[in-house]
Amino acid sequence: MKIATNLIHSASGARMHNMDFQQRLVIDTKKMEWLPSPANGVWRKPLERQAKETGHTTSIVRYAAGSSFAPHSHPMGEEIFVLEGVFSDETGDFGPGTYIRNPPGSQHAPFSKQGCTIFVKLNQFLAQDSQQISIDTNKAPWLAGIGGLQVMPLHEFGHQHTALVKWPAGERFQPHHHWGGEEILVLSGQFQDEFGQYPTGTWLRSPHLSEHFPFVEQETVIWVKTGHLPQQGD
Repeated sequence: MKIATNLIHSASGARMHNMDFQQRLVIDTKKMEWLPSPANGVWRKPLERQAKETGHTTSIVRYAAGSSFAPHSHPMGEEIFVLEGVFSDETGDFGPGTYIRNPPGSQHAPFSKQGCTIFVKLNQFLAQDSQQISIDTNKAPWLAGIGGLQVMPLHEFGHQHTALVKWPAGERFQPHHHWGGEEILVLSGQFQDEFGQYPTGTWLRSPHLSEHFPFVEQETVIWVKTGHLPQQGD
């Protein structure tokens, strides 16, 4: 699988990474190297980044056991899905499968006693999206979706929707397009469409009005977000 990447420089000279939202991206995060963060023991795999330590950012982040990050604020929000281990801050401990939303203006001092790996999206909220959310997806109910799909809604605001989707083995979905784009992280199994195969750990970003015909051969669970990417010219 080819890893799509795009490095450009902003007018201020800050390094940008995968910020062309008209570009379809497919990244096998398990093949990426861990890069150090400013915090000792905290490592990152950057997927998209507006600037080195600020702005729009999506990453896989790993905390070594006993590591912590300095207290910081989230000017335009923070969205987290815990992949492994236990992620913690002053509000509590969050195990694998926890979905967290910290709204614009929130702040915390995160750490992990035993170590953890999380999927993180920073500074991507709409200004009015102020709901604080913590959902243990191991306990939340699955709802019937189209065909054999099961859906676990996580968040909705305006035209943006975030959910887990469970695909039974052999399921084929109808061809469709993505108004406002689509972003997927494959949590288990292997997701597929007419363009390729995407094993566990693959991150996909498809632009506004892109189309595909997804299917699976084995049971597969994905984190999916739609309606949040800029339209052409935005």
